[in-house]
Amino acid sequence: MMTQNITVIIPALNEEKTIASVINLALQSPNVTEVLVIDDCSTDATAAIARSCGARVITSKQRGKGISMQEGMEFASNNVLVYLDADIETYSEDTIKKLCEPILEGRFDFVKSYFQRQAGRVTELVAKPLLSILYPGFPQFQQPLSGMIAGRKEYFEKCNFENGYGVDIGILIDMFHLNARICEVNIGNIENRMHPLEALAKMSKEVAKTIIQKVKDQTLHTYESITELGGQMGKLLHLDSASTKKIALFDMDNTILRGSFIKTAAKKLGLEEQLITVVKNTNKPIARTKQIAKLLKGIHISELTAIFELIEITPNFESLIADLKQKGFLIGIVSDSYSFLTHLLIKKYGLELSFSNDLEFKGGVCTGEVRIPSYFVQTSSKHCNHEYCKSNILAYLKEQYQISNKNTVMVGDGENDVCLVKKAGLGISFCSTHESLDQYADMVVKEANFEMIKHAFK
Repeated sequence: MMTQNITVIIPALNEEKTIASVINLALQSPNVTEVLVIDDCSTDATAAIARSCGARVITSKQRGKGISMQEGMEFASNNVLVYLDADIETYSEDTIKKLCEPILEGRFDFVKSYFQRQAGRVTELVAKPLLSILYPGFPQFQQPLSGMIAGRKEYFEKCNFENGYGVDIGILIDMFHLNARICEVNIGNIENRMHPLEALAKMSKEVAKTIIQKVKDQTLHTYESITELGGQMGKLLHLDSASTKKIALFDMDNTILRGSFIKTAAKKLGLEEQLITVVKNTNKPIARTKQIAKLLKGIHISELTAIFELIEITPNFESLIADLKQKGFLIGIVSDSYSFLTHLLIKKYGLELSFSNDLEFKGGVCTGEVRIPSYFVQTSSKHCNHEYCKSNILAYLKEQYQISNKNTVMVGDGENDVCLVKKAGLGISFCSTHESLDQYADMVVKEANFEMIKHAFK
């Protein structure tokens, strides 16, 4: 039988304490020829350590485990894929062998792990009861939410990677619908982090939502059956349908922030004249974005982060975010700045989405290169004829979240926000100096205080 090579994929965010041991485990395992660490723009040494250990590091285009898992699958060069969590130091030496052996022997297409663990409240109280009600004939797995899995790439390519706590159960259900041959193997004793109660509540909701959304031939009777779980579960399971999803998007520079990052950085680094020259002489947005990135070559990420943190946040942003979450909004940032900065705001304020350019770093030092995500760039299916435009995000949101334009809100200040403000369900011009933005906006605010727009969100 021909040897089948294995790619190990490790999504990671700020796991500098454990990433080396996970990579070393992978590299020492038979048939593993590739280890990919998908870094969610970590602010610690995760990426540098991963590279030094021999892994290929890929910076994720958007924060979230599901997106990282999908990107790992897309970059993998082998047909047998293994996913490992980055925060575990107690994997047994034969973990990858146990996960892959049923696949390499040709007996199964997808392998789920189970293990001895401290607790599994969401599994026992949410996942298992829902699966038993909604999926007659679904195999009884001991730990359907386990994230340590293996499978054939051609099956993963047909899965939808949820970008939240529902990703693992979502893949399992997709594999079930694909008629993949599935088994569960014991990988021993695993010690992973306990989640706080607040996180468990969010996990429960996202897991339940994923299970429900993937049901085929849903009926009212099915939903009535779910309520038999009673109490709080009833509240969790009657979730918003796709038609009631709402997303609020914010520009970063001069909107969330009371200033522009690149202008602030240029001033601090003595690059103001060079920046003015680039902006004046480069008319095309993509070329301008690449030229501006070159100005930052050789600067350490810690220095850029320190400059970013000097810029004040617009008053009452945090209270507005809390209000939007209570109203059921997904909240994100759309910026032509850089993802390592937007992700700092995502983490600090608990936001869900980030759309921005990816500035490249090696060893923590900027290379001067930048990757522009495809959702900014013009295609035949996008909303705008501009070469580079934030309004193309609407096509991405429609595809990824099954959301209509009328349920989107955009808050921006600049000329490059005009198209998205114009085409969103609710467009808000916030402290703008551009008459064209004010002209197309549904609401115009000139005071730099987010308290002024709270009433606009329904």
